[in-house]
Amino acid sequence: MKKTALLLMIITVVSKIVGFGREITLSYFYGASNISDAFLISLTIPSVIFSFIGTGISTGYIPLYSKIEEKYGEKEGERYTNNLVNILLVIGTGIVIFGLLFTKPLVKVFASGFEGETLELAVRFTRIGLVGIYFTGIINVYSGYLRIKGNYAVPACVGFPMNCILILFMVLSSKTNIMVLAVGSVIATASQLVLLVPFIRKTGYRYQFVFDPKDEYIRKMIYVALPVMLGVSVDQINVLVDKTLASGIAVGGISALNYANKLNGFVQGMFVTTISTVMYPMISKMAAQGNFKGLKSSVSEAINLINLLVVPVTFGAMIFAEPVVRLLFGRGAFDLEAISMTSGALFYYSIGMMGFGLREILSRAFYSMQDTMTPMKNSVLAVSMNIVLNLILSRFMGIKGLALATSISALFCTALLLISLRKKIGPFGMKDTVTSFGKILIASIGMGIAAYASYNFLLSRIGANLSLIISIFIGAFFYFAVIYFMKIKEVDELIIAAKKKLNLLKNIQEEDV
Repeated sequence: MKKTALLLMIITVVSKIVGFGREITLSYFYGASNISDAFLISLTIPSVIFSFIGTGISTGYIPLYSKIEEKYGEKEGERYTNNLVNILLVIGTGIVIFGLLFTKPLVKVFASGFEGETLELAVRFTRIGLVGIYFTGIINVYSGYLRIKGNYAVPACVGFPMNCILILFMVLSSKTNIMVLAVGSVIATASQLVLLVPFIRKTGYRYQFVFDPKDEYIRKMIYVALPVMLGVSVDQINVLVDKTLASGIAVGGISALNYANKLNGFVQGMFVTTISTVMYPMISKMAAQGNFKGLKSSVSEAINLINLLVVPVTFGAMIFAEPVVRLLFGRGAFDLEAISMTSGALFYYSIGMMGFGLREILSRAFYSMQDTMTPMKNSVLAVSMNIVLNLILSRFMGIKGLALATSISALFCTALLLISLRKKIGPFGMKDTVTSFGKILIASIGMGIAAYASYNFLLSRIGANLSLIISIFIGAFFYFAVIYFMKIKEVDELIIAAKKKLNLLKNIQEEDV
């Protein structure tokens, strides 16, 4: 798992850097303005409407496909996949028609603070963006299919064409017509599917028209996926409340939350998503085979890896929220007020980074055992808490309050999931995890002090941006130097694996000589 996760991490880092190029391009040309707010809402609406279906289906698809393939063979698994793709296309058509008929009310639901030109612009953007729904569902299924077949790299690469195309269309829109932004978002979404198709065909899979909504596997998948859909739909209600409140707090409030969330998402995508993506098909097979010892070991390993990577980043993001936002976005139309709003939101989102990360891992553990009810119940409790905190904290803290509410609820949900998982599968190495976490926390605090002191020392000598970059490297070096001597199992295993790899390369070179 570590080797595959490391490969995915490298791909994700590069992909996220390109993704940041997209956000920087948007911030450069449109800042935190009514145009960027309208465009981001037009991206949010289709994703929210379809995401609860897409997420539920992709979550239920992998463990059920594993069971079908093990019991009946690959042919039956392909038939199930084709049937699912065609059902999604029909559902997508219904959603697009509904969205086109009720676009304006939908926009008002997601951004009640929009009026006049901003509202009209969001409506026009959304009508074009809805077409992307057709591609989103199929991408979810085909990405899951490739992961089952052991191909993790290609699904991780779909962000490259999407982000590059979006950047191109953002530049074009600034020189031609603003509606080019919406057209670009649809073409960018479609490009992800174009990338997947050749690799899907290489596995031997062939698309066939199969449409049987009453199929027993589809019914089983709906049974597994329905609680996930309900849980995600509850999460999306929270997104809706966030956007609605942000649209009324300040012009550019939605954009500021988005930029801060993207920075937070960079960490989640680079570390959490890569680990959970590799772990999920593995533990789904273990659950199908009744190998709960292996499942416990994999979940414990994933939790420790998340702690190892996310805890130091949490401290770094909180300490350097404002310099990071200034470095990445502080140019063009992105003014001082936008920097202030975005860095404040980033600081408070950072508090919940551990919660966001571990929640993903723990939820996948339940999904692998086809228990989707437990995460759904916990999600309902956490989101209810989030909405209440949103309404209270936003009155006193503005945009920052929305970010803080999200972080508190994520930590709360993670605590509930940990308790629930231990009840379900028994002890899974939490004593060792707590010990490792304590060591990681000490190393992270030391790293934060070293990085902050370096930044303040260098600031007046070489400028803010260069000071920040050097300080980050100093902090990272300090952190890895400290944990190297702390006897953390995952670190020791990674070092042993690296030494073996180096020795192997050395032996190959000596043989060649």
